[in-house]
Amino acid sequence: MTQACPKISIWGRYGYLANVVSGNSREHGPHDPQLIQEMAEFKPVLLTLPSLTPSLAVEILPFGLTLHRIIVQADGRTHDIVVGPEDPEGHTTQKYTNTIIGRFSNRIPAGTHNIERNGIKGQITAIANEGPNISLHGGITGFDSMSWTQLNSEDPPTLFTAAEVRNLRSPNTSYAIFRLISPDGNEGFPGKLIVEALVALIGPGEQGRKSGVTGEPSLETTEYNLGSIILVYRAKLDEKEKVVTPVNLTQHWGFNLEASLRDGPLPTVKEHILTLKSDRAAKLGPDALPTHEYLLAAEYPEHGHFSKKIGHLSPKRGYDDFYLLQNEGARHIPTRIPLSSFDSELDLIKEIILPSNNVQGNPTRRPAPVAELSSAKTGIRLIFDTNQHGVMFYTNIGADPSVGARKKIHGGSGIKDHGDSYGPGSAAFLEFHEPISAFLDPNNKDKEDSLVTTNELYNNYVRLDVKFKEVPQ
Repeated sequence: MTQACPKISIWGRYGYLANVVSGNSREHGPHDPQLIQEMAEFKPVLLTLPSLTPSLAVEILPFGLTLHRIIVQADGRTHDIVVGPEDPEGHTTQKYTNTIIGRFSNRIPAGTHNIERNGIKGQITAIANEGPNISLHGGITGFDSMSWTQLNSEDPPTLFTAAEVRNLRSPNTSYAIFRLISPDGNEGFPGKLIVEALVALIGPGEQGRKSGVTGEPSLETTEYNLGSIILVYRAKLDEKEKVVTPVNLTQHWGFNLEASLRDGPLPTVKEHILTLKSDRAAKLGPDALPTHEYLLAAEYPEHGHFSKKIGHLSPKRGYDDFYLLQNEGARHIPTRIPLSSFDSELDLIKEIILPSNNVQGNPTRRPAPVAELSSAKTGIRLIFDTNQHGVMFYTNIGADPSVGARKKIHGGSGIKDHGDSYGPGSAAFLEFHEPISAFLDPNNKDKEDSLVTTNELYNNYVRLDVKFKEVPQ
């Protein structure tokens, strides 16, 4: 099911990736079951666009559905735009670095909570793993620490329709679909949950690899479309009885658009320019748990991210804040659909996977962009749209340079605990998901409450368009 150009084109040109694929030798026999399982978990699945020198490539680890590398080639340079360890196995200890988060993103007060959606009642027992009062990112062993299975023609997806899979089979698309089964009671969450995740690369279109920027056309104002990354998460309860469970998935990816320049100490993201389509940030209580109230950016200017440098007006500690998005267009791509309408010809992704420049002029109801991150130093610009109603913005404030490893392409040694890992402010994590503990806010009852019943299919997407503008020398 993975569609990509031959590996040799990118392996031969960028040798540092070959080391990742080859892995490290171990003292196991060639048929050792443990070795086979470990190799499968940490062997990257490569997606590239169809070119001998692809402008965009992604390495996915089945362990934690981790986006281990996002490679951007522009202006003769190779950039890996996400932070993280050099060795894929480093993700076992360098947690929440470009992994999926589930069953539930962000914080839930530890303990037992009654839940109800559309008349179906249940209970969740959130297990503390971040101090005695907080259940963080799905509990002690969340989806980020589990091994996902890549699907194929012999084991096809069940939560993506035949029409959707047909649409993905395009020369301009490279994709893979993965599955995870979370048993009933896992980390205190009720119901057996089947989860499938699509990761796809979409080319920028045959007739236009560049788009004009406002102003007089010139070399300096030409911006190139390099392609798009699509993430779609689907989930369904596999229970005969009526069950309700919280589901709130996200990709915990951390970006640094300048890290691969390696022209000095690792740059922070303080000079990156961020736009969030939001006018309010969540007001947090003790233990950073939600109060279900919001701080208006008009009164708290540090939360007004309107083409603002991240370091400008930044809190001294940096950012670890949830923003409610102004995302009216999200209603066109629902976060849940009735299972009764899920048939083989339903296609919820056809508008999501159009090329970023949409040169055919096809109409689309895809939501407008809700976030943008760019670097004037590299000319790389990331544009996000989603059907989720919020985003967690985190500037890696808990990072410690003495712990973990930094990628070699980012100027690190790649050696764990070598003292040259990432520090605070080294990344901009943009995690798109529903509000924190939304099911505990009575104002969300039977609406966007982050609950799913046995009658519904969970549907969550985020799209990232990658663009590049030449930087004057």
